[in-house]
Amino acid sequence: MASSKAYLAFVLEQLSDLDDISYRAMMGEYILYFRGKIVGGIYDDRLLVKPVAAARFLMPAATYELPYEGGKEMLLVNELDNREFLCRLFLSMYEELPAGKKKLVKETREKD
Repeated sequence: MASSKAYLAFVLEQLSDLDDISYRAMMGEYILYFRGKIVGGIYDDRLLVKPVAAARFLMPAATYELPYEGGKEMLLVNELDNREFLCRLFLSMYEELPAGKKKLVKETREKD
C-alpha cells in the first residue's frame, strides 16, 4: 500500500518549524531528509525513523517495524500530533545520522 500525499502533507506541516526538511518520493513512499541527511520516511502512512540512540532515548517504548519487506527495522513514531516533540526528535537525531552521499558527477572533457 502506498502512502498518501495527505499523510505526507500532515507530517511536513508538523515539522514546519524546522528549516531544511525535504522529501523524495520513492515507489509510492517518501524518504524524509533533515539538513541533507536521511532521518527516516513515510511508509504505508506510518512515520518511521532511523533507530539511532537519540531516537531510542526519546521514544523508549517505540516499536521496531519494517518499512518494507527486506528493509532494515526502523522506529515507529506515534506522537504525530505533538509538533514540539517531532521537532526535538529530528534535532536530537541529526548529529548521529550519517552524512548524505554525494552524487557522482561525470566529468566531460572537451575534445581538442
